[in-house]
Amino acid sequence: MKSFISTLVRVVVLVCVVLAIVPAVGAADRDKLLSEPGVYGTFASYSLDEAWGKQDQAVRIAQLTVLKGVVEQHREKLAIDLYLLRGLSDHADLLFRIHATELRETQQFLLDLQGSLFGKHLKTAGVMHGLTKKPNYVPGMPENLKTELKIPSEPGPKPYVIVIPIRKNADWWGLDQDKRAAMMQEHTEATVPYLKTVKRKLYHSSGLDDLDFITYFETSKLEDFHSLVLALEKVKEFQYNRRFGHPTLLGTVRSLDEIIEVLAQ
Repeated sequence: MKSFISTLVRVVVLVCVVLAIVPAVGAADRDKLLSEPGVYGTFASYSLDEAWGKQDQAVRIAQLTVLKGVVEQHREKLAIDLYLLRGLSDHADLLFRIHATELRETQQFLLDLQGSLFGKHLKTAGVMHGLTKKPNYVPGMPENLKTELKIPSEPGPKPYVIVIPIRKNADWWGLDQDKRAAMMQEHTEATVPYLKTVKRKLYHSSGLDDLDFITYFETSKLEDFHSLVLALEKVKEFQYNRRFGHPTLLGTVRSLDEIIEVLAQ
């Protein structure tokens, strides 16, 4: 009986999702937004309020179809990714990562999301903004190290996502260029053993947020990520971090339909 109900719920969810999809729009060039410099990255995390779980399942499903519609409507200009934090984080239930060439497009998406029937149940846990830039290699970095940094991560799914905000202290920015360069080379060398199993992306936040950087990671091997952080904590540059995490967001990579199915239960 439970299996039948579970199957029925999945069917109802999928049917409702199809009915809720807005008229087809051209999708943004996702690969371009995720790879080119000069793109704004926003990380918006939310918790669902207590009223959400007290609603009838049919009501929750109807409101989740609205979420689907809002996301699809804005994918014409944005690359939108969703992550499930619930069960792994006490900070929030959901995380949206949004890439845009204009930050005001991200703002409009978040306004539409929060103003929707589904959004009425969202409590903002945090919003962070950053900007992607071209790789800026440390002056004098050995060519073999530059080559290693270009090696792509291992193919295959990487189900875990970790987001860590970073803010450097005033002493860091007061160092001369040569000292910072030497410490960043040491930092880079510490990451090399984990390049294949831990995929990463860096966002520059100075002036856009009360941060200097947002670091984004995907991996299928959390033990390697754990070892990576331990290695970074040992380099001299780490002592200049005024903030590392707080919060650290840990979740799983999920499709929109998977998120809908989980939250419909």
